Amino acid sequence: MQSTIGTLNLDTLFQTLLQAQREYLANAVSRADVIDDFMTNNPAIEAGKFLMNLYSFNVGKVVEIEGKYLEKQLALWSGKWMQNASSPVVETDKSDRRFDAQEWKDYPLFDYIKQSYLLTSDALLKVVESANLDDKTKEQMAFLARHFVDAMSPANYALTNPEVLKLAVETKGQSLADGLKILHEDLGKGYISLSDEAAFEVGRNLANTPGAVVYENELIQVIQYEPVTEKVHAVPLVIVPSIVNKFYILDLAPESSFVRYYVSQGYTVFIVSWRSASPALQHLTWDDYIEKGVIAAIEVASEITKQEKVNALGYCVGGALLTCALAVLASKGKYPVASMTHLIAMLDYSDPGEIGVYLGHAFLDQQLKTLTQGGVVSGKELSRAFSSLRANDLVWSFVINNYLKGKTPYAFDLFYWNSDDSNLPGPMFASYLRDCYVENKLVQPGVMTVCGEPVDLRLLNLPTYIFNASEDHLVPWKSGYESVKHSAGEVEFVLGGGGHITGPVNPFSKNKRNYWIGGDVSGGADEWLAGAHSMQGSWWPHYAAWLKAHSGSEVPAPKKPGNSKYRKIEAAPGRYVKERVL
Repeated sequence: MQSTIGTLNLDTLFQTLLQAQREYLANAVSRADVIDDFMTNNPAIEAGKFLMNLYSFNVGKVVEIEGKYLEKQLALWSGKWMQNASSPVVETDKSDRRFDAQEWKDYPLFDYIKQSYLLTSDALLKVVESANLDDKTKEQMAFLARHFVDAMSPANYALTNPEVLKLAVETKGQSLADGLKILHEDLGKGYISLSDEAAFEVGRNLANTPGAVVYENELIQVIQYEPVTEKVHAVPLVIVPSIVNKFYILDLAPESSFVRYYVSQGYTVFIVSWRSASPALQHLTWDDYIEKGVIAAIEVASEITKQEKVNALGYCVGGALLTCALAVLASKGKYPVASMTHLIAMLDYSDPGEIGVYLGHAFLDQQLKTLTQGGVVSGKELSRAFSSLRANDLVWSFVINNYLKGKTPYAFDLFYWNSDDSNLPGPMFASYLRDCYVENKLVQPGVMTVCGEPVDLRLLNLPTYIFNASEDHLVPWKSGYESVKHSAGEVEFVLGGGGHITGPVNPFSKNKRNYWIGGDVSGGADEWLAGAHSMQGSWWPHYAAWLKAHSGSEVPAPKKPGNSKYRKIEAAPGRYVKERVL
């Protein structure tokens, strides 16, 4: 049986690829350094040494896995080239979109390559799972092994991807030439393009909700948004966003803007715009982010609106910063917040999820000591680390689209934002890693001292709204749920569909996915979910209704931003958010 794509003889190609596969399988263990591109500080070399250490493995289990693997490979060979089987030996996981294209099914050669790869990957991961290791080490090694097999996917290489070959034939090689051009451009930028960056501009079609910067210091700008209703709720909403990416994840295009929606519901909204750390800011600490960032923003909003208390929302790392700041104020007898909201935030870091694999290496202690002395942590490096947790979706799919197919990425606002990173000061980042991720001090009463005050979350007796997302890989929802146990006041826990970004950014205008409410927060996460019920659409209206109960009476909307003390500095979104990390 002869198979071709255009003038390409696939049977001849198959023989070459089969030989390459034999050589690959014979040397797979020694090639563990392939995952080095994903991992900071070369843990891949450690992975290779681990895989070479047979004493770590259950030999009997390995032999059993090998036997089943060879049996399935033989069945696969027979089915594809002797027509003795009508169904695939291995089924593709429904969540795995790498082989969805029809070309993988149309050509027996490439169907064979795909299934052989999946069999080999499954066998390798099972071998790692069988190792005689403690749970934490096994989790790290499984993570490294997954990166290895993901990197080795035949979809990632031109000669083993039928979509790429077909397109190259159809375009007479122009797609490959275009891919090399895009690769050259991305090498110059230092990162993989996730979106058509020419399609977006901060302040034009992103972060363009009308407002004004009413306060700034070396670390933050505070933006007050213009009202669109005749009356507004008296108590304002102050948003403390994440420090790794820019604040406008909550103010994307108008139809997707979290900020714009709540302004339309009659809330006076303030948001913190964190400044990307330059060498001049490399000395800033966690205490500085608390005092000059969170506390300063709350004071500004309170003074402008003439309210003793504000509603405060912390997004991602902003949730930890906000909670810590309120605990510092509470230790001084100050309670300037009427309600607190955690948006995909984490307070208890005992189970940080997959990102914990980066915290178990010997280099971490020395790295923290170095960062404590100063320096700037690259936002690009942090972004690459986060992307590595979902490498097939956030790395390899773009390698295939951009470089192998020569296609410009789609204009997608979320991916544009994802590439708009912020640098962090070394001392601040070191404190965050050590005190939260490594030592989990934030939830231990009196163990963590910030701004000279002991941090005790038990002092925060206020209504709290906690939102997490069911598919979040950076803040696993069950870890986010642990915040319930550290909230002294009445708690409303809401679980949304989607991931770390698509969960919270679920616009009412599109009303997609669903969310769960109504579970019993007195028990654990599983018990809560068992008693919760699903609601269709966006969770934004639910939060607006909850927030209304803590926002006081309606008052005439302000005619201009700020007041006599805090005057308009510049139009939103301000200068700080437009500073790009190169």
